Amino acid sequence: MPHDPIQEQRRLNMVARLKNHGIKNQPLLKALTHIPRHLFVANSESHLAYEDSPLPIECHQTISQPFIVAYMIENANVHKEDTVLEIGTGSGYNAAVLSLLCREVYTIEIHPLLQKKAQALFKTLHYSNIHSKIADGAFGWPEAGLFDVIIVTAAADYIPQPLLQQLKPQGRLLMPFGSASQQTLIKITRTDQGFVKESLLPVQFVPLTRLPERNIAS
Repeated sequence: MPHDPIQEQRRLNMVARLKNHGIKNQPLLKALTHIPRHLFVANSESHLAYEDSPLPIECHQTISQPFIVAYMIENANVHKEDTVLEIGTGSGYNAAVLSLLCREVYTIEIHPLLQKKAQALFKTLHYSNIHSKIADGAFGWPEAGLFDVIIVTAAADYIPQPLLQQLKPQGRLLMPFGSASQQTLIKITRTDQGFVKESLLPVQFVPLTRLPERNIAS
């Protein structure tokens, strides 16, 4: 990756702002200093890549603002031996950050254009522990086994049951829950007694895209 001192300084400024806004996880902050976020946005938006705001990407999707990315990953309590499932690859930035924090990342994208672009970028940047595929993310990735962490990067007014079933004991699922106009970031932990749900903060995400011929009841 060519050295770009301007973007590197913007990235350091972004991480400093995240610290000021309460992000404390040191491995996460270190990962954020290494991931070239400007490569995960459109060239026309690269000068805005390290601002704390969402940006549009192809297929009417967005890349989340850096604070939300950091907040979700910090609250997922990701460890270096964890296996993580991400629903909604988007441009690939979330998966890239996660790849520096855990053992394996499995990421699903329903839009072929986004999946192929992200996969090519993972290869270019040598993120060898990221596995990606095109699929309906609400069904998860059952053949990959159970996951320590599942992060959903699009909102729904139901919790897909396959995702709950693919959580390991003590596994954590984070997702934006609610309607288009009112959403809350929730965290679900699988305990010996069942699933425990916490509400974290108000958010605004694009809706979870589904294949039209398939449905999952909440």
